[in-house]
Amino acid sequence: MGKHFLSHLAHVELITPKLDESVAFFRDVMGMQEAARVGNSAYMRCWSDYYHSSLILTAGPQPALGHAAWRTHGAEELAQAVASLEAAGAEGEWINQSVGHGRAYRFHIPGGHPLEVFWEVEKYQGSGALKSAYPDRPQRHRGIGIEPRQLDHLTIATKDVRGNSQWVRDALGFRNMAFIAMDHDPNMIVFGVNTTNEKSHDLGIAGDFSGVPGRIHHLAFWLESNDDMYRAADLLVEAGTPLEFGVGRHGIGEQTYLYFREPGGVRIELNTGGYRNYVPDWEPHVWKGTDGPNSMFRNLPMPESMLEAFPPAQGAAIGEPALAMARSINAQEVQRK
Repeated sequence: MGKHFLSHLAHVELITPKLDESVAFFRDVMGMQEAARVGNSAYMRCWSDYYHSSLILTAGPQPALGHAAWRTHGAEELAQAVASLEAAGAEGEWINQSVGHGRAYRFHIPGGHPLEVFWEVEKYQGSGALKSAYPDRPQRHRGIGIEPRQLDHLTIATKDVRGNSQWVRDALGFRNMAFIAMDHDPNMIVFGVNTTNEKSHDLGIAGDFSGVPGRIHHLAFWLESNDDMYRAADLLVEAGTPLEFGVGRHGIGEQTYLYFREPGGVRIELNTGGYRNYVPDWEPHVWKGTDGPNSMFRNLPMPESMLEAFPPAQGAAIGEPALAMARSINAQEVQRK
């Protein structure tokens, strides 16, 4: 691989047209804590976040991605990552100070998505009623809502899935882990997963033929067990939140999943399970849609709403060819039953 600048996805900013409702949802239903409120942004944390916060909710006219940030392995790796980005043609800028972390370099990948990399960070340690009996934990469980342990991954949407996956590989050292291609055309890639660590992905890239740059498909949080997943589904139903897709199991990554939307409109996923992969020269497998990459057990047809990305645009995010593929796969699953 040659380069390994980044350690993990540290935080994501979502734009929401319903800031107060989004904050209330992540606080009361998701069970996250509001760590700070600065201007039009609320900073939220999961109970096991080691840093100040992992989710920023910022008021805006429509649901969208504000930015996503990865922490580097150190100060030297931050400088190396920036040099590599600029050599790859990225035009970024330094942000000298942000809530919860220090100097960061913000740039756009070819698909138009704003990302940043940083090293210096404000670490969190709960005290008093939040102090954990586990010395390694930043705080104890609070027993409120779904209570995900931590941020898991971000999935963006862009026209050139393979090109953007290769760009983050070459510029930042991501590993390309798997792709989904059209059954009739293995060169037509409609989804890819990429990682900076041992997970199957902390950056997913979905196809998007809307012509709108920089869109987000979903943001995912991590639960510790399948029992937690079914409890989460129950809490969402009781809170009046429609379940969009799941509970099911992905073929790619092998995670148990559940999708729904927060009040501002952005799709949220909950994950648990999945494999760990430490192979430095991993070669990504190209899945067919009929292999079960989205729903390995084939028990849940994927709704067409799952092809939407944000901000909203005309047509499905991954275009008519992929929409036709999704309908074909769903029809085959119905026939099996």
